[in-house]
Amino acid sequence: MNLTIFSDEYFMKEALKEARKAFDRDEVPVGAVIVCNNQVIARTHNLTETLTDVTAHAEMQAFTAASGFIGGKYLKECVLYVTLEPCLMCAGASFWTQIGKIVFGAFDEKRGYSRLKKSILHPSTEVVSGILEVESKQLLQNFFAKKRGS
Repeated sequence: MNLTIFSDEYFMKEALKEARKAFDRDEVPVGAVIVCNNQVIARTHNLTETLTDVTAHAEMQAFTAASGFIGGKYLKECVLYVTLEPCLMCAGASFWTQIGKIVFGAFDEKRGYSRLKKSILHPSTEVVSGILEVESKQLLQNFFAKKRGS
């Protein structure tokens, strides 16, 4: 039986793979995975353009997929890995899922939830930021430079 415990960096690399899929689909390159018991149970990326749905952020897609996988709405024992700091909508949704931990790469100075003076996350949610931040930020910068024709 393999009892390997994977690191935050390992799972953030999986989220970056999803972000690259979004980039290739001309979606804002944000990727997310949700892990439970050291296993990826949801793997998604932004789909707002594809689905013409402003709520189709990577995190929202991941919450839905993970809840379906475990057969329940609470994700207390799970970890969300996402390449960009969650926005207010996604942070609010994370509150309702009661996710155990959020690990994100790059900060979002314009729309990130941490802009608020008080947290909107569930009180028991642990947060780790800056994991593979450079890679996450670079992918976003490349995407927007491409959009501007630079």
